[in-house]
Amino acid sequence: MPDPLSQRIERLTSLLRGLRPSQLHWIEKVAEVLTVPAEFSLRRRDLLDETTVLDLGDVLRIHHVFSAEPFTKDKFEYALVRVLNSHGVEASLAAKGNPGHDATIAGTRVSLKTQADKNIKKNEVWISKFMELGKGTWGDNPADLKPLRALFLEHLKRYDRIFSLRAISKAPNWHYELIEIPKPLFERARSGRLEMMMESRQSPKPGYCRVFDADGTELFQLYFHSGSGRKLQVNALRKSSCVLPAERKVTIPLA
Repeated sequence: MPDPLSQRIERLTSLLRGLRPSQLHWIEKVAEVLTVPAEFSLRRRDLLDETTVLDLGDVLRIHHVFSAEPFTKDKFEYALVRVLNSHGVEASLAAKGNPGHDATIAGTRVSLKTQADKNIKKNEVWISKFMELGKGTWGDNPADLKPLRALFLEHLKRYDRIFSLRAISKAPNWHYELIEIPKPLFERARSGRLEMMMESRQSPKPGYCRVFDADGTELFQLYFHSGSGRKLQVNALRKSSCVLPAERKVTIPLA
């Protein structure tokens, strides 16, 4: 009696016979990429294990068969939930437009970010848009930064954990890393130093909340970005203050 793997291969062979030559071309490309050796490192068995890291890495590889651009936030959210579901982990996406968490994984509310900017720094994390700042009072009074910081601290209550998928290097030698930003690290902004950019000609004037450790070393900056799209950025966050659950390195053939 055929074993389950043999039965699966026979079924796949049967499906392939019904495809057009152009469809077989793309199947071949995907199969070729999946056979390319890849490196992965799992440093913390929590959200992911060895199998889910491999599967998420394969999703990234398939993505790059069809795109030279890094994995985007929406793709990351969807892929992570699908991979976890396939291994029996209860995971679901939040409703579109939800102002808090992006997904719920095993009952935990999770915020998911991505970073792939051209000048990405290996040892510093940047989040271009952590949250929207709304249309509240904000002008050129330094005291206006206090309620903006309060918005950030209130926003943190809407999820339990924060992860970012970072594209450290790009085509053809892709290197992704998944980091977790400890929520208590961000909560230290409560005692951060507020600084409004008084010399700026923008209205409202942008500002910072700078957060330091006990030795006076800066841990990260909250940047209150003014202009037409009021948003909060996270700048110069020391990666050494974060957790690195997993890494994935792979070369994607371009031909």
